[in-house]
Amino acid sequence: MAQELKTTERRVPSKLDGGEPTRSRPVFVPRTDIYETEDNVVVLVDMPGVASEGVDITLEKRTLAIRGYATDQQHDNYRQIYAEYGAGNYERIFTLSEDIDRDSIEASQKNGVLRLVLPKAAPAKARKIQLKMA
Repeated sequence: MAQELKTTERRVPSKLDGGEPTRSRPVFVPRTDIYETEDNVVVLVDMPGVASEGVDITLEKRTLAIRGYATDQQHDNYRQIYAEYGAGNYERIFTLSEDIDRDSIEASQKNGVLRLVLPKAAPAKARKIQLKMA
């Protein structure tokens, strides 16, 4: 189904979504699971801390780009003394095969996990072509 086109390691982007960033933030490659059913390919992408309005999914020709922009978490009732989780944004890009119905892709998000359902395209059916008289 999907062949990863580009993998981005933790980096500071020069541009996100075509605009100039207001501050530099690391961009992570989100952990992704892909599984296949009879009718669909399902992609699960971990993007903790990203609200639904911070998700950007773009399909251009066969390139599927998934970006998540996390907001900074502020904690009012305690002071953080140690953290292994780093705040940042997410980016993952895939190239879709011709076997995916690109017009019917659906996306949803729950508990920090983005779920994309990519329906498989119906196989091309053989058909008879009528000859028209000129």
